[in-house]
Amino acid sequence: MKKLSQSLFVAALLFTGSTVFAQTTVVGGENMYPAKNIVENAVNSKDHTTLVAAVKAADLVETLQTAGPFTVFAPVNDAFENLPEGTVGELLKPENKAKLTKVLTYHVVAGNYDFTTLEKAIKKGKGQASLKTVAGEELTFKMNGPRNITVTDKNGNTANITTYDVRQKNGVIHVIDTVLLP
Repeated sequence: MKKLSQSLFVAALLFTGSTVFAQTTVVGGENMYPAKNIVENAVNSKDHTTLVAAVKAADLVETLQTAGPFTVFAPVNDAFENLPEGTVGELLKPENKAKLTKVLTYHVVAGNYDFTTLEKAIKKGKGQASLKTVAGEELTFKMNGPRNITVTDKNGNTANITTYDVRQKNGVIHVIDTVLLP
């Protein structure tokens, strides 16, 4: 009987573990599935339609579908709307593709940096951590309370991470409330 109880406990633990692994996060009113890649999930988020349009205009879809891993700091539509009037329209013009690509890749870090990893790096850095983006520039991370991390670009613009650890098969997305500019 003891052996059966242990087996049931192990089975329950394994089942619980697989449930946690398969857990989805809701972003923009839609489930983000860990078995999908960054692009497959992002296209479903109603909060990221501007970001998705920009990724398509910059021809970065294929890149963000590769194995990665990538950590993407994904600005919501409101963040793009808070840029100076006309900025998004200018960036989406074909002749500004290089500039758009630089802005978008400034939101991507190679590697898988979930909340815990970022928090550890900040503690190790005595209150802040810097990570190099795919664009080749630094972002600075700081704790802002016990469970909030801010991201600051080189111009001093600061974004709050509003949703953490949206797991993808090729990395992780953190939703942010401000567009970061290189």
